[in-house]
Amino acid sequence: MVEPLVLGDGVEWVVDAFGCDPAALQSPEQLRSLFLRAMGELGLHPVGPASVHAFPGHGGVTAVQLLSESHLTAHTFPETGYAAFNLYCCRPRPDWPWAERLGELLGAARVEVRRIARPGPPP
Repeated sequence: MVEPLVLGDGVEWVVDAFGCDPAALQSPEQLRSLFLRAMGELGLHPVGPASVHAFPGHGGVTAVQLLSESHLTAHTFPETGYAAFNLYCCRPRPDWPWAERLGELLGAARVEVRRIARPGPPP
């Protein structure tokens, strides 16, 4: 059963990961694993499989997961060891240990996380 949306409960994370392992940033499987881990640990609900595109050669990966709560996206740049993530949830969620997980799954040396309250339109 889907709970009704209460305005003011939304949260968005904008995440930058630096010093990542280039091989991990080229791997669609690694991004899928990361998405599954985040969704499982945060109790998020995918509405279908993730859409994942690996760029040719030594290019990165772009991934989008549509969620009943909103979306999770990733864009990787192996040539610079950088990855960008965005997770938007229309309902409250606890903070996810981004730095720990991205260090573990992508080898990130530094992770910057911005948490943004998304209040929605005024009543």
